[in-house]
Parts: sequence; structure tokens; C-alpha cells
Amino acid sequence: MIVDSILETIGRTPLLQLPLRGGEVQLFIKLEMFNPTGSMKDRMALSMVDNLPITQDKPTMGIVESSSGNTASALAMISAVRRLDFTALMDSHASLDKILTVRAFGSSVQIVGNDDGALATDQRDEQARRVAVEEDAYWTEQHNNPANADGYRGLAAELLEDLGPTITHFVSAIGTGGSLCGTARQLRLHIPGVQVIGVEPAGSIIFGGHGGQYLQSGTGTPEGANVGIVIDYDVIDRGRKIADDKAFSICHYLAQRHGLLVGGSTGGAIYEALGVAREAPVGSCIVTLACDSGTKYLDTIFNQDWL
Repeated sequence: MIVDSILETIGRTPLLQLPLRGGEVQLFIKLEMFNPTGSMKDRMALSMVDNLPITQDKPTMGIVESSSGNTASALAMISAVRRLDFTALMDSHASLDKILTVRAFGSSVQIVGNDDGALATDQRDEQARRVAVEEDAYWTEQHNNPANADGYRGLAAELLEDLGPTITHFVSAIGTGGSLCGTARQLRLHIPGVQVIGVEPAGSIIFGGHGGQYLQSGTGTPEGANVGIVIDYDVIDRGRKIADDKAFSICHYLAQRHGLLVGGSTGGAIYEALGVAREAPVGSCIVTLACDSGTKYLDTIFNQDWL
């Protein structure tokens, strides 16, 4: 395939099937690390940029986003292609590779929060709001931007094209809610009975409970931060909390048994998907998302000293 822009390579990612229960149950992992910046966030970032309120009086503008890394990388790439000025507000514990990726695309990074491993989502958002005003830029505000969820219509279409109406369960990590809710909403139009399960880190508050520190990156909502409007509880049948140790153990299992490197949020989702597969009726078809690549976490999840 010959393309005229790197943006044309977003989407159409492959599915990996894991052998389970002698074939009685199918588990498919959508490998979103095959998007150009290595994560599914390329889909929603392009959707948000495509929906910027650009006018004839202001044909170009700067954009700002609060992100722990993957959304920032995606927006930086798209901004390079579209000739937009982009500033990313990132946590102090964000992967060095993600910070360097944003800068490599010619975008700016401002680090927010203390170097204690805690998420600084509320501080990032407040600074993003302030920077947008100071620089007369547009804050894409991914947690409250409907274009976020709309960006995953293509992902749902790909799943339906590859698997048809056989999908019985859709299991995915939930952060902003765009990938889970946007995909689930489209699947429900064609498969009304599909079971949708959202997975957040233990310590996240999306599905209630007390907040606490967690180290799975780019997922969940920490205590003190607001749950955004992109999360549509009406399309979620069940919410699950997975602790860091369980999520990271799956990351190591997938790497060492299947040659698949994934990040922590994906580890949590696949941990839950495997649990669903153990109890699901014969003939069930479970789909989950590999949100990004584990190559972004070699200095953390796959570093024994860090663990």
C-alpha cells in the first residue's frame, strides 16, 4: 500500500488470537501498537484535531493537552503533519521515551507534579486550561471531548468486519472512556447483547470506591480528578478493578510466552479477559485491546529494579 501521509496508516490493526480451553472459547487481542505512534490514541487524536473549530479568520492555531504520554505523542505527530503548535502537559513520572517522542515531533512539553509516582491529572488539566488562555490555543480536553469517542468508530468497524456478530464480550481498559465507550456504542448497534466490561486500576475512582496510588499508566481516574463526560456508563455492563501486580504479571507472561510486549493498562484488561474466558460459555468470543506497546515501559514494568 502506498500512502501520501503517515496519517493514512492509522487503523486497520491486526488481531491476535490466544489459544484457550482447547478452542472452546476464543480470545482476540486487537494490536493497537501497530498505529504510527504505537498506540490506539492515534485514532482519537486525529478525530479531535479534525474537529477543531478552525475558521477562515483563524486557519491555524495552537493546541494544548494534558496527557500521561500516548495522547501527547499522537497529537504531536498529527500537529507536525498539520503544521499546528502543540504543547503537552505531562506527569513527572511519564516515560522518558514518551517525553522525547513529543519533542522529536517538534512539540513542547511542560512537566507537572512531583516526582513521587503519583498521577497529577487535576494539576495537568488546570495548567492546560491556563496555557490555552495564555497562548490563545485550543485545549482539546480529551476527557470531555465527544470527538474522542467518535475516533473509535473505525476500530469497531474493523472488529465487525473481521469477526462479524460472533463477539460476545468486549473487555477494555478505561481512562478517558473514549476507546471503551466509543467502540462499545458502535458494537451495540450491530450486536445488542454484547457484554461490555471496563477495567480500571485498583485505586482509580471511575467505578467508585476509595482512591489510592497506582502505577498503571494512561488509565483510570485518580482521586481528586473529575470523571469526564466521555465515559458513558449506560454502555458498560460491569466495571472491574485490577491491582498493579496482577496487571504487570500479565505483561511479563505475554512477553515471555507469546512474544507480545504490552503496557500496564493492557495487562489489566487482559487479566480480566482471561478471567472472563475461564467462566464464559462454550463458543464465546472475547475481544480486548492492546492499547499500546510495552517498548514504552522497558524502564518501568519490564525493569526488575523498578518493580
